[in-house]
Amino acid sequence: MAATLNHENVIEVEGLTKKYGDLTAVDNISFTVRRGEIFAFLGPNGAGKTTTISMLTTLSRPTEGKLLINGHDPVQEQDAARRSFGIVFQEPSLDEELTAVENMAIHGILYSMPAGIRNERIEMLLKLVELWERKDDQVKKYSGGMKRRLEIARGLLHLPRILFLDEPTLGLDPQTRNLLWQHIRDLNRSEGVTVFLTTHIMEEAERVADTVAVIDYGRIIDIGTPRELEKRTGSGSLEEAFLALTGKTIREEKAESFSQMVGSYMRRKR
Repeated sequence: MAATLNHENVIEVEGLTKKYGDLTAVDNISFTVRRGEIFAFLGPNGAGKTTTISMLTTLSRPTEGKLLINGHDPVQEQDAARRSFGIVFQEPSLDEELTAVENMAIHGILYSMPAGIRNERIEMLLKLVELWERKDDQVKKYSGGMKRRLEIARGLLHLPRILFLDEPTLGLDPQTRNLLWQHIRDLNRSEGVTVFLTTHIMEEAERVADTVAVIDYGRIIDIGTPRELEKRTGSGSLEEAFLALTGKTIREEKAESFSQMVGSYMRRKR
């Protein structure tokens, strides 16, 4: 990989591998993400999606490989890389005793944003995700969809170039998912932000993603636009293409086994 990022790409990954003892969670994957695109990472349970995001966002160190986030090495330049992205985790990360504005303000302070810019961004983003009228309510009074919208607004407060979304609509009803994706597309266009999402909801990826990478057993099987994947697999939808690439067997046992093995490895390391 070149020492500096290709101008057209905001993420570059080469030979990325993550091992937990004898278990290989991510196995020698390579891909690029163009600036301003919506990039979807699809895979069955336990395929390596969240492990990959954890390495891209400095939460986990790769065993092998190289990666650049907006021109920064997440291993050697953690602070610079972190300023380049926002992230919405699978699990809620808001302080529910605080209001929406207070949650946003704390985030801005942590990123050393000047008060004037911080307050302008808070108002603009909360209006964009339709939460401005509820800005002074405690978050514990919000619905699940409102909390997700707040997390996305908070993740964009510090003007990141990339927004990572790890299963952002998990547990939401179809109407709320649809509204959330409308907001994400609006933010993608208005902020020029690149969106990197993991999901196993095929309809979402098919509707919103410019590029889709299918990962299974820690390896990228195929990558392209939804239409390209459908064409290469002779399928009529992204879901059919996904099943053609990954098979039709249920993966719950594998995901549970993977989680148990990683947990056992981490306990031994302590």
